[in-house]
Amino acid sequence: MYDDRRILISIYSMINLISDTVTKPTPEMLEAMMSASVGDDVYKTDESINALEEKVATLFGMEAALFFPSGTMANQTAIKVHTQPGEQLICDKDAHIFNYEGGGVSFNSGVSCRLLDGVNGTITAEQVRSFINPPDFYHSPLTSLVCIENTANRGGGTCWDFREIEKIREVCDSHGLGYHLDGARLWNALVAKNETANQYGKVFDTISVCLSKGLGCPIGSVLVGSKKHMDKAIRVRKIFGGGMRQAGYLAAAGIYALDHHIDRLAEDHQRAKEIAAVLRKMSYVKEVGDVETNIIIFYLNDHVSEQSFLNTLKEKGVYLSGMGSGKLRIVTHLDYTDKMHQRFLEILHSISF
Repeated sequence: MYDDRRILISIYSMINLISDTVTKPTPEMLEAMMSASVGDDVYKTDESINALEEKVATLFGMEAALFFPSGTMANQTAIKVHTQPGEQLICDKDAHIFNYEGGGVSFNSGVSCRLLDGVNGTITAEQVRSFINPPDFYHSPLTSLVCIENTANRGGGTCWDFREIEKIREVCDSHGLGYHLDGARLWNALVAKNETANQYGKVFDTISVCLSKGLGCPIGSVLVGSKKHMDKAIRVRKIFGGGMRQAGYLAAAGIYALDHHIDRLAEDHQRAKEIAAVLRKMSYVKEVGDVETNIIIFYLNDHVSEQSFLNTLKEKGVYLSGMGSGKLRIVTHLDYTDKMHQRFLEILHSISF
């Protein structure tokens, strides 16, 4: 009994800032899930899935949408839709599709990545233009797609300048390239920059958005685009094993999140900025990246062991992501309460190296 109680207390007091994917559904979200109308989505007869897809397509002002079990599968499907084996896509060197999707670009689509040296995960239209391979030069892979990520995860949750996004669209149009947005944390960018989903729908060919990052859903992403692209995407999703049956329980969570959890992202952003302000004052911290949304990237001083730092925090019930070479990441989220926030700030002040 004692051990069980100790475990419960430990779980209750734990501060998990590893990612915004660690959240649990709220009671209200669970209620929406349990009361969902469901069918068989493989036959497109799940009412809740259909409603979610229609809702997301309408938000972006695009023709159609398709529900996926993960953002990686949504991105990989989009890449497959836009490319042929032997071709090449352009992205930033820190892009999620290159660093964190298991080499799927090459494995699933037979496509290579032309990595650009951007700033905090963002690239410019001129960089894109400079690295498009001449289409008549058959010795190099044919450039067919540009992929960007907003917000940029490895860039510290950086938001793109929308005008630069539009300029890249112009480059894509002039060279006949597809344009895909990995919008896993696009909701954060929309709130931080006071932008709208419809703005993005007018620019991109396809957009993936995540429901479990930031919005607190247990699972799910949505790919949105033209009906022609989504007709191809559903076939690719089938090949990838992404067809699900009574997935409406998950879709209901997504609908609830879109209705109730977007505006509150501003709280995550504010807490992230407050954490960054404290870190900048700590003697064990060498550098803290700019914070626009819910991600803080910071670097420990050279004399501070990353593992020792992480272990010290774990002893106090705090979990962060170590990225190697003294680089760490903190991500605020729905389950990170104000009480946890105040305690974490106190812990940062209390430790020394």
